[in-house]
Amino acid sequence: MVAGDGPEVPASAGVLTGGLRVVRMDRVDEPSIVAEAARRRAAAAWLWATVLLTAGAFIAAEVLAPPASAAPPRGLVWLLFLGSSVHVASTGWLARFPEVRAHAARHLTRYVGVPVGLIVGGAVAAALCPTSKLAWVILPYFAWQFFHFQKQNLGMAALAAASRRVAALRTVERRALMSAGVAGIVGLLARPGLLQLRLDPRMGALFAGAGVVFAGAVGTGLVALVLRPATDRPLAFCVVYLLALLFSLPIFVCTSPYASVGGMTVAHGLQYLLLMGLVAGRSRWSASRTLPVVVFVNLALIGGVALSAASHLHDAGPAGRLVFGAYLGVVTAHFVVDAGVWRLRDPFPRSFVGRYLPFLHPAHVASQARLPIDR
Repeated sequence: MVAGDGPEVPASAGVLTGGLRVVRMDRVDEPSIVAEAARRRAAAAWLWATVLLTAGAFIAAEVLAPPASAAPPRGLVWLLFLGSSVHVASTGWLARFPEVRAHAARHLTRYVGVPVGLIVGGAVAAALCPTSKLAWVILPYFAWQFFHFQKQNLGMAALAAASRRVAALRTVERRALMSAGVAGIVGLLARPGLLQLRLDPRMGALFAGAGVVFAGAVGTGLVALVLRPATDRPLAFCVVYLLALLFSLPIFVCTSPYASVGGMTVAHGLQYLLLMGLVAGRSRWSASRTLPVVVFVNLALIGGVALSAASHLHDAGPAGRLVFGAYLGVVTAHFVVDAGVWRLRDPFPRSFVGRYLPFLHPAHVASQARLPIDR
């Protein structure tokens, strides 16, 4: 009903309604309806873009993966460059926000002390470690990296629920996701050849057991998803949750290193770049929304080139391995920094995300949601 239409309710109507106040329902707050519709469209666009990037990464890795002994084609090399080095370098963009710098200044240990320690420690360890033993340094690094991947998957599923305004992930749903991810990590430790590492940690017997745990976690997650009320499992949320649940599947079904972990690496990085690109697009230091995105992309690419070059120095001399170790430190510092900036359980991340990604962060679910990098 258009505002002003319909009969007026007389003041004496309270007597006829037993003293209850009659509330007019014909005056609709049209701006809020329009804003909510726009929020839902933006949230849906992010959800389905995330789905397409994730699924596309796995398909591309499977299609482009070379045999175990062959070099990857150029297309796959570029995808891995974007999904690994460029996505890590893009974290530096957060430093341009005054509120992030102020937050870091209040938490110097997390944002300065630990990252510096990781970079210096990684550089020294790699430089002093003989090349023949360096794989033993890299193996735990990979374990941390794939745990980082699954924590992002958990955050993606939680944010998908928040953006669709459905019930937050329940404990059983979260545990299923993390159990599936940990099972994948054990599978990689049992078969380090999938990481292109030439060492034998004598854990091969654990591979089959990890596969069983993974299957059990997937089954548990599927049951938990089905048991949600129909209103709490819209299609987009279900697809994001299932992609997160099955993220480690290639480890157990693929024999090529590029097919087994390449898709995971690319998918993880593209998910993060999409989110960071949205944040860059809402930067306020320019009247144009295009310019910040262009600057962000160029800085991420330049930083990515430097990180990519450093990542290939593991077989170099001590000076080269020093740079390689610093590279490992930078990547692990990225894990630590993101864990603080994106954790919506804390006040600052809630404020930051509410300002720059409001369509993904409805106010009424602020205390329940977790962002993709919530460790």
